[in-house]
Amino acid sequence: MPTSLALFLVNMEQAVEQNVLAAVDLGSNSFHMIIARLRDGHFQVVDRLREMVQLRAGLDESRHLSEEAQDRAIACLQRFGERIKDLPHGSVRIVGTNTLRVAENSHEFLVRARKALGHPIEIIIGQEEARLIYLGVAHALAFDDSRRLVMDIGGGSTEFIIGEGFSGLRRESINMGCVSFSQRYFKDGIISKARMKIAMLTVSSYLRSIQRPYQKTGWVEAVGASGTIRCVANIVKAQGWSDNGVITIESLDNLIAAMIDAGDVRALSLEGLSAERAAVLPGGVAVLRASFERLGIERMIVSDGALREGLLYDLLGRIQHDDERDRTVSAVAKRYQVDKVHADRVADMAKQMFEQVATAWKLDDDVLVNRLQWAARLHEIGLSISHENFHKHSAYLIEHSNLPGFSREEQHALAVMIRGQRKKFPKKYIKRLPDELQQATERLTVLLRLAMVFNRGRSEKTDTYVCLELTKKALKLSLPKDWLERHPLTETDLAQEKEYLQAIGINLQVSG
Repeated sequence: MPTSLALFLVNMEQAVEQNVLAAVDLGSNSFHMIIARLRDGHFQVVDRLREMVQLRAGLDESRHLSEEAQDRAIACLQRFGERIKDLPHGSVRIVGTNTLRVAENSHEFLVRARKALGHPIEIIIGQEEARLIYLGVAHALAFDDSRRLVMDIGGGSTEFIIGEGFSGLRRESINMGCVSFSQRYFKDGIISKARMKIAMLTVSSYLRSIQRPYQKTGWVEAVGASGTIRCVANIVKAQGWSDNGVITIESLDNLIAAMIDAGDVRALSLEGLSAERAAVLPGGVAVLRASFERLGIERMIVSDGALREGLLYDLLGRIQHDDERDRTVSAVAKRYQVDKVHADRVADMAKQMFEQVATAWKLDDDVLVNRLQWAARLHEIGLSISHENFHKHSAYLIEHSNLPGFSREEQHALAVMIRGQRKKFPKKYIKRLPDELQQATERLTVLLRLAMVFNRGRSEKTDTYVCLELTKKALKLSLPKDWLERHPLTETDLAQEKEYLQAIGINLQVSG
């Protein structure tokens, strides 16, 4: 772990009660929670919980989670919630992965889940899941700068990451997992040579798009980081098929042969294999064996660190103001050649307004002012496509880009704000956001719009002070005496903005 983490102890007391952080991974197969205390720059695990919920098994053909699966998951989360309910929100990060990404009724489940846990839940896209997995593995094994391949087989997706040190170079998330493939090819529990061959051929076809670029990039060591891969390592070690639990193609072939000889998951009796893991082992082994062959993996060691450890270190970075989201915003702005001076002016004025109304508008989460500034710094990226309706182009690019560090909902909210920077207020898009994001997004969008009004002329002057105040009847915007007379175009824009804001019930009153 970098020695700079020791400096965090000074700031941690102000941010997190007793230096305790918690991370919860709502996986497709298992739910995991880790609670740790930071001491002398290192995490000391206080508690670790895992339950095999098999959420993915409750997903039907129309991608709806069954009531039984939801109830099973909520019961688990209520137990988790007892351990973290007294921790402040800023010290807990909870993420949902593949199954909650694809479930059509995930929203109703998340409402119940948030209540059970007492903390916000983020749904992360596959690329973000891959980034966090690599971060957790890199810290767990104290990676040096050598190039490594990290692989994690989840219940619904498998992540492949090539990185050096603590930085990822390539990240992919592919929709194939131990639960989904076991349901698809071994649903009745029967294991045959033909079924295993078909499952492996499917995996191979999924890997065609990454095979060449990954082999070209190369690595010196491969690391596995999931329950499935750890289970395989335990089995091949116990059976004497490998040394020290290192997985090889030969050991995987021995395992497959033993599974086929058993003929049925219910007949599997292998040291190192738990009863709860047996039902999803065939699909996971098919994914692992085909990945070895297609990517040219010769041997794989296993890490205890994975997504939840990555969440801890990512949360630590956020509290230390070393936020991956800041780096992402800077990279996107640079990619689309944003006018940084202008964007910074908009961001500064938006922050100035935010600070004046944050208490009255209950914008009391630190991440909200960051989100407002991120929107300001990215609001013009759509100019790279066209000046006409550039706000819509900007929103589209944000909505559909890979933004490391951002959750799916946070990315949607950012896109909505950027779309709403001008012209008609985006009411219908705000209503599509989760309930807990709607009010804050609406109010942040108002502040972004007002900051845009005062910077539309792209003047280099930054001495305009806007006083913003919320009263029972209006949002009052006050300017220096005679300012509006000297700026008639801005006065016209404010009059138009007053009409737009009336559509959401805000009475904007302007004086000056």
